Amino acid sequence: MERSAWKVMWNEIRHDAVAMTGLILFILIMASVYIWSLFIDEQAMMIANFRFRNIGPSPGVPFGFDSLGRDMLPHLIISARNSFNMAYVVTVVGVAFGTLVGLFSGFYGGHVDNVLMRVLDFWGMIPALMLIIVFVSTMPGYTPIHFALMFTAIYAWQGTARLIRSMAFRQASLEYVAASKTLGTPNAVIIFREITPNLVSIMTANLTIQLAANIGFETGLTFLGFGVPFGTPSLGLLVYNAATPQALRHYWWQWLPAALLIVIVMLCINFIGQALNRAADAKKRSI
Repeated sequence: MERSAWKVMWNEIRHDAVAMTGLILFILIMASVYIWSLFIDEQAMMIANFRFRNIGPSPGVPFGFDSLGRDMLPHLIISARNSFNMAYVVTVVGVAFGTLVGLFSGFYGGHVDNVLMRVLDFWGMIPALMLIIVFVSTMPGYTPIHFALMFTAIYAWQGTARLIRSMAFRQASLEYVAASKTLGTPNAVIIFREITPNLVSIMTANLTIQLAANIGFETGLTFLGFGVPFGTPSLGLLVYNAATPQALRHYWWQWLPAALLIVIVMLCINFIGQALNRAADAKKRSI
């Protein structure tokens, strides 16, 4: 390869003003959330003060107070950190597992591919949303870790497995793989040292798409009451707490910042993902 996959992806983003703006904004948001959260006392921010309930933004409190008289700004920061942490964990674990399944299925083909794909077909027929709702409704005392593992096992790996399987199947039919097999190179070496580097672009693009999807799915589930455990601050919970006609009409500061943050982050990731998708396809690259 004349240029590394990472350099191709970076050049594609760098020459796309929208993607570059999205990347800079995404980095600024992540840095602000994670650095700011280090200086917030989570126990103190949960203390209610009914003297300030539903008071709007002011110079000293730019995001106003919620229905319990708590400052909305630290709640927004901690909620965003928790939601992003959940999305990152689910995405990394789900993409890693789906990639392994797809690589082995595409490389070995035959009976291995048939078995893995039939398992995936069966798992795909099960309605993920209903399974998650049943899990949340029937398992008392579940933690964010339980929710992340359940979310990953039910939903987060299937699309990646199918995508990587098709790409690995195509790579396995090329001459360099046949030459490596002829030379007696172990299959594990062929999969991870020869095939995988050629899939870096598509894997990275898929990672960004899955991250955006998982952020939206988790916040949506939490808004419906079937997400992270009740009492764990999250962006979906902030919107859920303000989902009353009175709050929607008169107390916009209790839900609009969280909703806008979700939309902005997902748009940033989407713009970055579009550039990475182009980088993965030589016919679509802008450079």
